[in-house]
Amino acid sequence: MEPRDIVLDQIHHHETVPVPYTLPFQEDVGRRLDEHFGGAAWREKLVPYIAQCGSVCRPTDEKIDDTHHRDVFGTVWRTDELPSGVVEPALRAPTFEGYSFPSADKFLDMAVKDEVRRRIGESSGSFTIVSSSVCLWQSWYVRGFQDTLMDCAAEEDFYIELLDRLTDLTLALVRECADIPADAIMMDDDWGEQRGVMIGPERWRRLYKPRYARIFRAIHDQNKLAAMHCCGSVAAIMDDIVEIGLDVLQSVQPEAAGMNPYSLKKRWGGKITFWGCLGSQSTIPFGTPPEIRREIRRLRTEMGRGGGYILAPAKALRPETPTENAVAVVEEFLYDRASV
Repeated sequence: MEPRDIVLDQIHHHETVPVPYTLPFQEDVGRRLDEHFGGAAWREKLVPYIAQCGSVCRPTDEKIDDTHHRDVFGTVWRTDELPSGVVEPALRAPTFEGYSFPSADKFLDMAVKDEVRRRIGESSGSFTIVSSSVCLWQSWYVRGFQDTLMDCAAEEDFYIELLDRLTDLTLALVRECADIPADAIMMDDDWGEQRGVMIGPERWRRLYKPRYARIFRAIHDQNKLAAMHCCGSVAAIMDDIVEIGLDVLQSVQPEAAGMNPYSLKKRWGGKITFWGCLGSQSTIPFGTPPEIRREIRRLRTEMGRGGGYILAPAKALRPETPTENAVAVVEEFLYDRASV
């Protein structure tokens, strides 16, 4: 079987041996692993189960100076710190008066789409993903993070209009993916923080759920799967996420409230695929190598049972990961005892 077939089997809830995985890492970790293994040959041994082939959108940021840029919405960001922060939002007040909301044309470039097609063609053995680049939580790109949270509660009519405009934009970009032969369209929308749904489950259901139902339906109409990167805790809205048709939930941070992967698997494992679950705030940086190995084996065994699982760290291996822990992750990912 090709790696793509194994991923598709898991998403369709058929148990597979091996269990597919992805292993992203930041380059500082990669350099230390190269030193440990005496070269980069270990990288070539990683099975390309999933190929994230880029976005249909061209880069839209305008550089202002060495530390600032302006995005397509008109917001100015400071970029010399991580994470980047909003310096000046496009809209300083909750009104669209005098503001020109960007259309899909501002994002699109045929050369970019051709490059995505090329990458997909080169990754035909892998499960391929394309990104739409825009999602609804980017409302805070327009207003800034704090003002967006205030808009949700105090300026709901304005916020609904903003979400409607972002929904129309997202749907237009999803339509641009119709002639791209990817297996899935992926979005990046952090609904949760460590304690729960950021704007609360009831407000999320009222504001986000019906709009994402439209987006996921548009993806399914292309015979593609809908995937979503989402950090933090979304346990309170899992029934809703399943109901509106999300196929794959990526990240699944086990440290967040209610996000114990084994509990999620028990309740929703037959209805959605979980991608991630290996703790990037706990197990990877703070566990011992034997603890890391045991947890990876448990994830494979219990989360992979009956399908619906893709093994991965919740976040890419970060610079604070001890080398010996990164080595344990790599070796366990490369050597699936269940397949020998």
